[in-house]
Amino acid sequence: MTTQNHTALQTPLPSGFGPRTTAKEALGNQNLTGKTVIVTGGYSGLGLETVKVLASAGARVIVPVRTLEKAQAALSAVPGVELERLDLMDPASIDAFSERFLATGQPLHILINSAGIMATPLVRDSRGFESQLATNHLGHFQLVLRLWPALKKAEGARIVSVSSRAHQLAGFDFEDPNFNTRAYDKWLAYAQSKTANALFAVAMDKRGEPHGVRAFSVHPGTIVTDLARNLTDEELRSMGALNERGERVFAEYNNELKTIEEGAATSVWCAVHPQLDGKGGVYCENVDIAAITNTPHTPGVFEWAVNEADAERLWTLSEQLIGLKFVV
Repeated sequence: MTTQNHTALQTPLPSGFGPRTTAKEALGNQNLTGKTVIVTGGYSGLGLETVKVLASAGARVIVPVRTLEKAQAALSAVPGVELERLDLMDPASIDAFSERFLATGQPLHILINSAGIMATPLVRDSRGFESQLATNHLGHFQLVLRLWPALKKAEGARIVSVSSRAHQLAGFDFEDPNFNTRAYDKWLAYAQSKTANALFAVAMDKRGEPHGVRAFSVHPGTIVTDLARNLTDEELRSMGALNERGERVFAEYNNELKTIEEGAATSVWCAVHPQLDGKGGVYCENVDIAAITNTPHTPGVFEWAVNEADAERLWTLSEQLIGLKFVV
């Protein structure tokens, strides 16, 4: 598959859905009884809504959590949900979680990489990796590699990685991804990690397709959730998320802002909808495949986030950084 051909895949279907579609509407009448799903970040914000909707369709949903008490409170009323410990910044924790799951011998039908951090101060993990890259991309990359046998066993699995329109702010810096020599910028670091999420879907889908495993990346939309906890009111206001009285601006007043129910829609659609059967490796938004754009802050995906050559380069670098090789 050439880069040019892959870019051509970024063509809206059209799906018939749109920016105001909710996760329940994107689910439709899908029956997920007998399906096993893992949703990272599934106990707050978009991840929590995703879990609720998939569980309502009969799926068995496993939510890996770093803070067990917080997750128990959020998910206590949701049937069919199991909690497991996992810290995406801790390689040993990722391995332990994966080993526990693989030991059950069950297939994994859907993996949604929804956990993430945004615009955080400079923090490095135990390996020296910048925290947004480590959490948003490398932790999930390691998780997928470890869970690969279960994904393959499903004989028809989907991997959904939550990216962001913020990918338009920066491509991936292969020379200094961890800000060892360049000045740290929290937004460039976030943007790079979201570009990485989209590139991962391209490279993962190429490897997964022969085994029935398809991968997608998703821009959920602009939603004010706990992800924005590190942002000042001024930053939120500049995003259009606060009005001059310091009040949150809801979706009905700003077409770019979504409710949480709307924000989870594209992830659910990519995870289960038959409209995407036989497709993969694409960046999606507003419950459809996104078109290529080169205009910042507008709908669509930048070419640098779906470029196959860069996707392969990132895959190789990621294997080197975490010390793991993908084994089919």
